[in-house]
Amino acid sequence: MKIQKVTDLVSLKRSIEAGTSEQQMVVKEIIADVRARGNEALREYTEKFDRIRLDNFSVAETDIEEAYRQVDDDLVAVIREAAENIRKYHEKQLRPSWMTTEENGTILGQKITPLDSVGVYVPGGTAAYPSSVLMNVVPAKVAGVERIVMVSPPDENGKLPAAVLVAAKEAGVKEIYKAGGAQAIAALAYGTQTIQPVDKITGPGNIFVALAKREVYGDVDIDMIAGPSEIAVLADDSARADEVAADLLSQAEHDPRACSVLVTPSEQLAEQVAAEVEKQLATLPRREIAARSIADYGAIYITTDMEEAVAAVNQLAPEHLEIQCENAIGMLGKIRHAGAIFIGRYSSEPVGDYFAGPNHVLPTNGTARFSSPLNVDDFQKKSSVIIYSETALKTNASKIATFARNEGLEAHARAVEIRVKNDNENDL
Repeated sequence: MKIQKVTDLVSLKRSIEAGTSEQQMVVKEIIADVRARGNEALREYTEKFDRIRLDNFSVAETDIEEAYRQVDDDLVAVIREAAENIRKYHEKQLRPSWMTTEENGTILGQKITPLDSVGVYVPGGTAAYPSSVLMNVVPAKVAGVERIVMVSPPDENGKLPAAVLVAAKEAGVKEIYKAGGAQAIAALAYGTQTIQPVDKITGPGNIFVALAKREVYGDVDIDMIAGPSEIAVLADDSARADEVAADLLSQAEHDPRACSVLVTPSEQLAEQVAAEVEKQLATLPRREIAARSIADYGAIYITTDMEEAVAAVNQLAPEHLEIQCENAIGMLGKIRHAGAIFIGRYSSEPVGDYFAGPNHVLPTNGTARFSSPLNVDDFQKKSSVIIYSETALKTNASKIATFARNEGLEAHARAVEIRVKNDNENDL
């Protein structure tokens, strides 16, 4: 890994989510086609991109029963426990509707309502991601969403990964379709003869999925446009080099564009971690991907002290941040920008990816400066409640009318004044 001074800090922000003009055009055409032709377009794109022609997109209960027979009982138990951990964590995020009553009789409040329907995209390809199923579905269930639709690209045999189906069943998904790519996003957003449209789409995917989510946003809501995975490790001499290196590689193996960064005031640790990364790379099954990531986006930044290191981390605003230093928990208050913060040597990033309970759908590309992990609020909407009293309206009508006329909206002013006028006439 490259070792350099923190003055050469490079932003983690990468603009690959914009795609090429050709990719954007392809996505627009696919979405328009699915909107126009529904199932037939979805069937043709599935055959073209996933190399399987499907007569039926729906996953049957027999498919799920078969999946349980294929998945080891120990993994099923782990999925169940992870789902329970995620559920318990997200239940603490629930907020009630509320009302307050003023002395003049006015009642003001906020009504919180779950979304009617949510679509969850689960990526396919070379790997299966049951963890993505849990992280997207469980908070939606906790929020009270009644209809959750899962889509995922089928393999060449028209199947979805068994572990993904097991996770979906354990999380409570009842509607699953074999569809992937931009065409699946279009189906979720606008519907087909088989798939009814949803109100929001969540879940990661490739560049075509990301572009499709961006394209349909506004007609439906989306969670975020996620970029490649990122990790920053803030460490001092108390950290173990082999553990830091392992954590950096845990992100590097995701994607050639994943970014793994160590920020430390310790030159000795920096050199040890660089050597450990090379040593551990040699035995990684996904070493080609991880090596490219480390070469292109990996870095070790040396700071003059821990204060400068914290400032560098806040500038990076990483998706994942590990703090491995003395009094690590004492550093928490100094961190302003990070998607998820892992404190202490036993809080390795994969603990959060799979099992601890907090969501692993996190802001990337520096967006942790202003956005949050996927959470229960993402699956609910809020309505303001106004029950204005007669006393309050008569007291404030002239003020409201003044404000309205200042903005040139006479009808607004009259709508308030007519009520006061009518009541005054009735009192005569």
